Formats: sequence, structure tokens, C-alpha cells
Amino acid sequence: MADTLVPFLKMNGLGNDFVVFDGRAKKVVLTPEQISAIGDREKGIGFDQMITVEPASSDAYAFMRIHNRDGSEVDACGNATRCIGRLLMGEAGTPSVPIQTNAGLLIAHASDTETLVSVDMGTPRLEWDQIPLAEEFADTRAIELQIGPIDAPVLHSPSVVNVGNPHAIFWVDDIEAHDLERFGPLLECHPMFPEKANISLAQVIGENEIRLKVWERGVGLTRACGTAACATGVAAARTGRTARKCTVHLPGGPLGIEWREDNDHIMMTGETAIEFEGELNLDTLTYTKTASGDAAMEPTQ
Repeated sequence: MADTLVPFLKMNGLGNDFVVFDGRAKKVVLTPEQISAIGDREKGIGFDQMITVEPASSDAYAFMRIHNRDGSEVDACGNATRCIGRLLMGEAGTPSVPIQTNAGLLIAHASDTETLVSVDMGTPRLEWDQIPLAEEFADTRAIELQIGPIDAPVLHSPSVVNVGNPHAIFWVDDIEAHDLERFGPLLECHPMFPEKANISLAQVIGENEIRLKVWERGVGLTRACGTAACATGVAAARTGRTARKCTVHLPGGPLGIEWREDNDHIMMTGETAIEFEGELNLDTLTYTKTASGDAAMEPTQ
């Protein structure tokens, strides 16, 4: 019976929430159906992504595997990288830690407080075939894609960027004026995006200040998406809407984004929280809480 109980942490970065398993000593392998059941917010633990920490095959401290709630594996998750970085820096007793992902090596950095973590998300990919898109576009700052009538589109001309995942950012005057829950699934699966895409609505609200709402592929509406905030910061700088350093305000809170001019790397900074510790029964997929977390942020609903 003991072998079927697996310890886990429930964490979140600005409300973008994760179930974290440590698979370094013993592998944790779950089917897409099991992952989806655990991620169910009514019957399971509930999460946006499931994170499995595994042994690293390179110079990294550990490898971070990422699954969306629908069971699909994805390459990058910025908020999860900050959360895992917090855990691994605490474990290693170091001010920074390299984390291997399918998107490459990412470096997490500590700040003056335990909960505030920065991560170097590397360089954005900006060419049409790197994103990837189904058609060639010489300029990815605004591509030809729209929803609605040709002469009066509801959404149009998104900026597209790959920050570990494909992102399409639609610039609007008011993010609340559009039903992203309606348009998100259509745009995520649009033929323009052969690997699907994260869909964002972005509104410039002040000098170097952006409001952002995100439909995340394989997840749905989310309180925060770190790679979307990074992609938006890059797109805003490329289109002259902001400088290379800005604050992106998501429903779960703010993320500081800096697209550094010296090396083109994206630095993302924001809060993290441990909600609780628990044990998952692999036979029944039920769980029990074994310890409470910190009070840096309210748990997600």
C-alpha cells in the first residue's frame, strides 16, 4: 500500500498552479488519463500543469518535465520554472540553479525574499518557422490572422513569438471587451498554428505597463502564464508599445519582464507560493493533505 502513495507539493506562481512530484529517487509515470483526472478541479487535486522533477542529463541541477491538465506534454512553463527554482535553490543552498527543460537550460535566481524568484527564459524565437506557423511571414510583429468579418474583424493582426511555446498576442483597447473563453479554443487550434498556440489579449495601460489575459493551450483560461508574459514583453518592445523592460499585469498579479539588450535573454520576476504538501494514492487517485504551505499568496480556487 505504501508504494502507491506518492508525496507531492501544490504550488502556484501568481495563481498559475501546479502539482509537483519529485521523480529523482523513484520515477513517477502517469498516463494522460491519470494526469487529467488529478488535474480535475472538482474531483482531483486540480492544477494548470503537473511538474515532475527528474534527474538531469546535462550540467543542470535537475530536469523539469511539464504536462498540461489535458495530459499533453509541453516544453516550457515560466511560472513553474520559478516555483521549481525556489525549491531547488532551497535544497542546494545556492542563489541560482540551472534547470533543464525540453525548451533548453533555464536559470532561476533568488531575490531578497524566498518567495520572489527570477528566471532567465533564454532568447525568444521570432522567425515564422521557429514559432512555428503554417505560412511564411517575413514580419512576425503582426501577421495576417483575424476573427470576425473581413471589413470589421473582432480580433486581428497578432504578434507571434515562441518562448518555449508558441504564442499569439492580440493587441486590444480593452481586454474585458472580448470573450477570450469563446475565441481562445478556436484560435488555439487555428490551422495557422500546427503545434497549437497560447492565445493572449494584451492592453497597454500606461508607460511600460500591460494588462494581459491568456488562453493557454491544453489548459484554458489561466490566472497567469509566464511564457505568455515573456512573449508579450518581447512583442511590445518589438512593436514600440513599451521599452524592453515592462510590467505585465495578469489576473493573478504582476510579472516583471526584461528583454535584455546585451544578450537578448528574457528575465522574468514574480512571486511564488507553496499551498500545501500532500500524498497521492496512485490506485484511487485520491489525496490527503499532510502539511500546510506558506502564506505568500492565497491558494487557487
